[in-house]
Amino acid sequence: MNKITRRVFIGAGAATTAVVASQLSKLTIITAQTRELNLYSSRHYNTDRRLYDNFTKQTGIKVNLVEAEADPLIERIKSEGRNSPADILITVDAGRLWRAQQEGIFAPVNSRILQQKIPSYLREPKGHWYGFSKRLRVIMYNKKRVNPSQLSSYDDLINPRWRSKVVSRSSSNIYSQSFTAWLVATRGEAAAEKWCRGLVGNFARPPQGNDKAQIEAVAAGMADLALANTYYLAGYASDKDPAKRAIYEQVGVFFPTGRGAHVNISGAGLIKTAPNREAAIKFLEYLATPEAQNFFAQGNNEYPVVEGITVTASLAKFGSYKSDVASVANYGPNLAKSVQVMNRAGWK
Repeated sequence: MNKITRRVFIGAGAATTAVVASQLSKLTIITAQTRELNLYSSRHYNTDRRLYDNFTKQTGIKVNLVEAEADPLIERIKSEGRNSPADILITVDAGRLWRAQQEGIFAPVNSRILQQKIPSYLREPKGHWYGFSKRLRVIMYNKKRVNPSQLSSYDDLINPRWRSKVVSRSSSNIYSQSFTAWLVATRGEAAAEKWCRGLVGNFARPPQGNDKAQIEAVAAGMADLALANTYYLAGYASDKDPAKRAIYEQVGVFFPTGRGAHVNISGAGLIKTAPNREAAIKFLEYLATPEAQNFFAQGNNEYPVVEGITVTASLAKFGSYKSDVASVANYGPNLAKSVQVMNRAGWK
């Protein structure tokens, strides 16, 4: 597997960009002659590379990997235009996939395999992108300070009993925006704003840091509750640092009742100018196989989208859950409203 790292896109400067453009244009020539796939990815997990290598072993199709953050990748594909060597964009969060779709870089894929294996609520209705792993954003709690019998739904996060005891990421984060977009889609704008105001009223501190920062704040007793993705906490279970492993034991996961847990995805789509369209579709279909789904599950503690795949022991320990099945494709169209809602509610 060939790889161009995210350093190409971040802090590189014009000279480096010119070199990379030259490299990428060469890829276009190469792919016309050999069985290759040019994959642009904002996922940054080492186990993903094993996934790509396994695809090559099974199909003989070589994967050329370009890594960077999602927004620079989307801009790169736009700027490359018709000459882009990109075949597939894979990224995290339905909101980002929607943004890429709005920029017109995806082509719909009508695949019976994908339509049969990927639940309809985890894919774009016309096939512009598909989810290949689930990310549940749930309530996490300090086991010494909170009895899970005190919890029931996401509305517990806005209950006055938890005044100054809740932590969350900032409103500028895509996970926060997609969560609020889900509230707008399922509850309506007014109800979503009321919920956000309640959350702000219960903040233990101004929003700061990533999901791990929220989890660690709960473990340290700085807060009792947090809104975070399950795979972050599950990752602490295998950390080499004993203090990190202790966090896994100190923080509990509560899967909200009612509609169920909020679901987001990691997903991918076919670039409309893909020079290797057949190989690209084959790759998307490969991501829905049990073997590939196991890579997602075991490599990053994510929930598979295909039934019957075993999750990691650290994730399984959290217990069973009910997923909300509102379409993740509805997050994107409500992102702008979600930002307005959070701004009016004072969620910084």
